[in-house]
Amino acid sequence: MPLARSLSMTSLNGLPQWEDEDLPVEDLLLFEVSWEVTNKVGGIYTVIQTKARTTADEWGENYFLIGPYFEQNVKTQVEFCEPPNPAVKKAMDTMKSQGCQVFFGRWLIESSPYVLLFDIGSAAWNLDRWKGEFWDASNIGIPYHDREANDAVIFGSLTAWFLKELSCQFDGKPSIIAHFHEWQAGVGLILSRAKKLPVATIFTTHATLLGRYLCAASIDFYNNLDRFDIDKEAGERQIYHRYCMERASGHCAHVFTTVSQITATEAEHMLKKSPDVVTPNGLNVKKFSAMHEFQNLHAMYKSRIQDFIRGHFYGHLDFDLDKTLFFFIAGRYEFSNKGADMFLEALSRLNFLLRVHKSDVTVVAFFIMPAKTNNFNVETLKGQAVRKQLWDTAQSVKEKFGRKLYNALLKGEIPDLNKILDRDDITIMKRAIFSTQRQSLPPVTTHNMTDDSNDPILSTIRRIGLFNHRTDRVKVILHPEFLSSTSPLLPLDYEEFVRGCHLGVFPSYYEPWGYTPAECTVMGIPSVTTNLSGFGCFMQEHVADPAAYGIYIVDRRFRSPDESCNQLTHFLYSFCQQNRRQRIIQRNRTERLSELLDWRYLGRYYMHARHLALRRTFPDKFEMEPSAPPKTEGFSFPRPSSVPPSPSASQHSSPHHSEAEDEDEDERYDEDAEAERDRQNIKSPFTFGALPQGKKKQHGEYRN
Repeated sequence: MPLARSLSMTSLNGLPQWEDEDLPVEDLLLFEVSWEVTNKVGGIYTVIQTKARTTADEWGENYFLIGPYFEQNVKTQVEFCEPPNPAVKKAMDTMKSQGCQVFFGRWLIESSPYVLLFDIGSAAWNLDRWKGEFWDASNIGIPYHDREANDAVIFGSLTAWFLKELSCQFDGKPSIIAHFHEWQAGVGLILSRAKKLPVATIFTTHATLLGRYLCAASIDFYNNLDRFDIDKEAGERQIYHRYCMERASGHCAHVFTTVSQITATEAEHMLKKSPDVVTPNGLNVKKFSAMHEFQNLHAMYKSRIQDFIRGHFYGHLDFDLDKTLFFFIAGRYEFSNKGADMFLEALSRLNFLLRVHKSDVTVVAFFIMPAKTNNFNVETLKGQAVRKQLWDTAQSVKEKFGRKLYNALLKGEIPDLNKILDRDDITIMKRAIFSTQRQSLPPVTTHNMTDDSNDPILSTIRRIGLFNHRTDRVKVILHPEFLSSTSPLLPLDYEEFVRGCHLGVFPSYYEPWGYTPAECTVMGIPSVTTNLSGFGCFMQEHVADPAAYGIYIVDRRFRSPDESCNQLTHFLYSFCQQNRRQRIIQRNRTERLSELLDWRYLGRYYMHARHLALRRTFPDKFEMEPSAPPKTEGFSFPRPSSVPPSPSASQHSSPHHSEAEDEDEDERYDEDAEAERDRQNIKSPFTFGALPQGKKKQHGEYRN
């Protein structure tokens, strides 16, 4: 097995070492347990899906994922097969013989890892007995009406049962690592420890339950972390049993991890336990063979968004699309937690600044946040129909014009341009112009909202008055549905839409990690984040001047809401002042940061957590030096020395600043040299021992 070679051939730099040479390392198995395996609910699905490739590279056929069975998901995501491992097969057969439905196959994602899926419904008849066993093990009672918690008990009991049947076949030898994600999977961890199974356990909280609830209630959360009565707050929100499940999971695990330093601080106060390891979330970064291919994709998808804008604003298209910037916010519809409230307020202030300074730049701000809707807005559908009709009219007139011009040139004549268009052509064009006239303003939402009057975004738009007037330099469009390439309005997938925009804006108040700005970075799109998001803190640690690389970090922790909003407005206005060349330079820099977010780099933190769990669970079999987490010293991006990324980055000494000076500054920018300097700054935080001759390198053995 790949891991067997990795473990047996080195004992240096944080890798574990076998003390017993006769121990069969091929029996060491890794199980990752999550409610979101093959079942997309939130960001944990993205973590597990994208991390699977690097984990499979390290563990090979000994890597398994455990999740719930939902037929609608499995039909399109799983290819069933027989377990290749006889111990796994025997444990499954034992459970099946007692009436539980267990499915095994390959998850059809990159690297196709093995998945083990439990049918919750088939085992529901055991619920009362298992709730009693859980009470005996933890003194945590589960209310009958909380279906999600009841499902978690069934899922956790099945997981613990499977691990027990599996571990019995190894005669107590250290053979299993089980990594549990979030409280829904935590019951399995608690029961495994209560039954004293020989399993090394890890628990990762991606966000604390109580933290999310408190932040959603508009409480000054981070400045009062040490003042909350945790039990009282959880009880008032009727999540006390869930909170206890989460807290017990963190305390029972051999290794407790969180996804960011900001969440580590939160867990210390909410769960009363400091994490052993911080495991930042990554992505699978795919580099294009052509260096600037991502710039070409930006131009292509931007033109597709411009087509939508032409239809949506028909009759009011009095702004230059070449000088129009597309901003967006996306994610779960958590109005305060995701920062949509601050984004709208900043857009109102930005609109005032652009109008006062008579700027020719227009901003179109998209809100991609799913909400309950009835159907498409009729006016929005009409706009796209009018645009297509105008396009067809222009194409037919162009074809007729071209034929007449071609025939005239064949005869050696210069056609009379006054006669080349006849009366019918003029009539058709006039009718087309009249069809673009509208009495109403362009709609601020693309769908009919179910509860229009109480919708937080629409209510705020009414308050600040951003109704897409002609005089507004900031236009707003709420798209309360996930993007799809089959949509009749905006036929783009989310990734294509992001690539076509200029700036992602995510001023979140509660964001344990933040995949949306990370995805923007990987695609070379600048973004706004905050120092209350895990991503923002991570970038502050690794990048000397994040704004120069297109990562604008709003201070929402140590400033008042009004000061934070002013800072966000300043970032947006500075971005609007950039010329096209400066935006291209900034996108190049942003894309180079993607190597920071690659699982090939960040996967080592999960590797360290697994090694630490083995050492703590089986201290007589494993030793690991050093025990401290991997360091990131030397892995940083300094301030670029070339042209500033925005006009605000440098102040000119003379008020009579000229275009020639801009050109001189542009000449200072040598992209290849700057990119090479950035590559030199990417250093591995720890190195690995030399490989024997003929051995293939496994993941984690490459020097970044």
